[in-house]
Amino acid sequence: MGHSLSPAIHGAAFRSLGLDWVYLRFDVEPEALGAAVAGLRALGAMGANVTMPHKETVLEHLDDLSGDARSVGAVNTIQRVGDRLIGHNTDIDGFSRMVVEDVGLDVAGTRCLVLGAGGAARAAVRALERLGAGGVTVAARRVEQAERVAAVADGTNANTLGWDEAERKLGAFDVVVNATPLGMKGELAIASEGLGPSHVVLDLIYDPPTTPLVAAARAAGARAWSGLGMLVHQAAASFRIWTGSEPPVEAMSAAALHAVGRRDPRTESR
Repeated sequence: MGHSLSPAIHGAAFRSLGLDWVYLRFDVEPEALGAAVAGLRALGAMGANVTMPHKETVLEHLDDLSGDARSVGAVNTIQRVGDRLIGHNTDIDGFSRMVVEDVGLDVAGTRCLVLGAGGAARAAVRALERLGAGGVTVAARRVEQAERVAAVADGTNANTLGWDEAERKLGAFDVVVNATPLGMKGELAIASEGLGPSHVVLDLIYDPPTTPLVAAARAAGARAWSGLGMLVHQAAASFRIWTGSEPPVEAMSAAALHAVGRRDPRTESR
């Protein structure tokens, strides 16, 4: 993905621990995904990250999955162990740590709305379940997509809404999570008229750091955060998997803030 901050984040981590490693970014078309994954073995790469739209389709090209990756049906991290490629999902840990450590939010008993039908939405649903949310509702453009995402919540009261209905019922929720790409190009993810001071809004988009949804939520008196914290925490979890070392989270966070701060929205392609 051309907008990725991951090379800067992992580069800072490698330098901090004195590792002679490099993190490279490649844009891979869907029809070339299998060849790209096979190339990890040929190159002797230690691993890789996987971004949308490949988080679900990559599963068929891997040798095994960790528990989290298998339970949510999505992979964002690949680990090479000998000739085997193992799929992991660090988005769950990244989202949970952002909520608890960065936002300082106790979601126990809260009513949560998750917008989206992809791997990020699945991770958010599973994380909210583990954090004790009172109920999770998934909204997507197509109901069958929302139902597949809601199904990853084993023990939580999870249900679905159509997109238009979710917009009308925002007041029924305490926490709203945008796990869609909407907002990366300046569009509002969902109509914000129902937001107010009682809401917490978590937009998993990190670039731009203040999306239209975050801005609208704050204007309505809600507390709102972008996804930069999740990006750093999921990267830290990936780093731990690849290297076996504790990640230098402060250095990674500083690199992320520096990189996103240098972006010029007038010239950068989203």
